[in-house]
Amino acid sequence: MSSDRIRPGGGRAETPLSAAIAAARWIRSAAVDDEHGRYWKANPDPGGRSAGTPEPSSLYAGAAGIVLFFLELAEATGHEAYLDDARAGARRLAATWRRQTDLSLYHGLTGTVVALTRAGWALGDAGLEDAAVAAADHIVRRVRVFDDGVGWSKDPAQRGDGGIILGLLQAGAVLGVPAYEEVAVEAGKRVAAAVVPGHRFGDCPDLPEDAVTPGFLSGTAGTAFLLARLYGVTGDERFLSAARRGAGFVRAVSTVRGRCAVVPHHVPQARELHYLGLCSGSAGVARLFHELYQVAGDPGDLEWVELLAHGIMTSGAPWVKTEGFWDVACQCCGAAGLLELFVGLWAATGRQAHLAFARTLGEHLAGKGTDPDGRGLRWYQAYRRIRPTEISADTGYMVGAAGIGAALLHLHAAVAGDPARSVLLLPDNPFPVIPVPAVMARRPGA
Repeated sequence: MSSDRIRPGGGRAETPLSAAIAAARWIRSAAVDDEHGRYWKANPDPGGRSAGTPEPSSLYAGAAGIVLFFLELAEATGHEAYLDDARAGARRLAATWRRQTDLSLYHGLTGTVVALTRAGWALGDAGLEDAAVAAADHIVRRVRVFDDGVGWSKDPAQRGDGGIILGLLQAGAVLGVPAYEEVAVEAGKRVAAAVVPGHRFGDCPDLPEDAVTPGFLSGTAGTAFLLARLYGVTGDERFLSAARRGAGFVRAVSTVRGRCAVVPHHVPQARELHYLGLCSGSAGVARLFHELYQVAGDPGDLEWVELLAHGIMTSGAPWVKTEGFWDVACQCCGAAGLLELFVGLWAATGRQAHLAFARTLGEHLAGKGTDPDGRGLRWYQAYRRIRPTEISADTGYMVGAAGIGAALLHLHAAVAGDPARSVLLLPDNPFPVIPVPAVMARRPGA
């Protein structure tokens, strides 16, 4: 029996790898080929609607994220057929990127740059890298001059300028274009000038006008993460100081009980609504404190990572549903996002409790997936907490099967313990790309 075997519900045995392969089979059933290449329907069910954005190219719910999943699955299995899937999707991204008007990381062109860069390198396709450079150049040309500096929008969070900056930092390093980092740093200075970076009011759907969001993708924690990353890149103390201000706000509004910390979804109205996931909850906020620890070395930041992780572990997740962890499996706000956190924490710390909980999350996810028609594994979920009757299954990365499959592949790599196996992580993931603790990687013969 494989050492990574887990037993989901329904009486069948699966491994994280086999579950990811089954998810790929379903995603393949949603493929649509046209004169430019390939994209995938967000929800291929008859009459099905996507829970996320309808944008077919996005990293969040479209082709860019699915291309990354197929690249990683090819690496994990050694099957070149998955590279063909990735190549067809990447070629369409390269041919159509000029249609994208949104520049952001998860919903726009920056995510396409990430996917094209990775695909060009993995496939040895210079044309894809050229397209990535052209798209990144376009993003740089679109930078605007404001009264307080340069940027692309009024939103400093990762869903806005923060994600663009992170993507340009990565593109500059991977593609070897220093100008991308230079523009990213300049735009970051504008973000750092805020009293509390990411501290915004009244710009989130379904929230009161005076709501403040301390979370990761659309709030203070993600913005402070960006500033910590910029400090690590530049050594400029203004970035560290701004990141500390953001982290201080997050700590101030959080609740700590014993060895556990939880973060409110928004304040002042929802101090007792504690999401656990990446977008607005503990899994995302933990990334901020881990990044701060990496760049500044303060043990207090690592303590907060553990407080947030322990809060998740003692919440009853993934089996117990709460108002902040409902019937959702995806990377954005569900169990797959928690799995990414705990695989990353194990790789960073070597603590067996983190790996054990990651296995539990993997068991839950494999058991949650269904294959009612023989087309492959998918996950039906109530993506929007406030609309619990809207149940759907998506193919995309942050909202569906591609991201769940990727998280399971990361668990597979961790359990396999291969120090030569790397994983693909998005620009806002601070954990090691080799999901094996350093002490294990240094073992003789490892």
